[in-house]
Amino acid sequence: MPEERGSVRYLVDDVDAAVAFYTGRLGFVLAADARPALAELVRGPLRLILSGPASTARRPMPDGRTPAAGGWNRIHLVVDDLDAEASRLRAAGVAFRNDVLSGPGGRQVLVEDPSGNPVEIFEPAGA
Repeated sequence: MPEERGSVRYLVDDVDAAVAFYTGRLGFVLAADARPALAELVRGPLRLILSGPASTARRPMPDGRTPAAGGWNRIHLVVDDLDAEASRLRAAGVAFRNDVLSGPGGRQVLVEDPSGNPVEIFEPAGA
């Protein structure tokens, strides 16, 4: 049966810390729990799989490279009021990679989860 949600896998250093961040700061709900190896979270149509060091997703590749957290690919969360959301996240101690940027499609800022994975918080133009 095809997935009804889009899925993203993030490699994390600490599944407990990542679950606390995504559920406590960004509105995700815990859907499946296989800690310490992994956890599955959902927010609307997005399924986020958090894979810790004990998960199969973290095993070395045949060429010796080891998958690691903290790249630049990211999930993209849409909000109505970017300034209010950024203020709320800053007050909660969330790490930011940059300041709010404006472009033709809207405004965005990048925050980091506890393992350094980026999450884009985006306000569409005209919101």
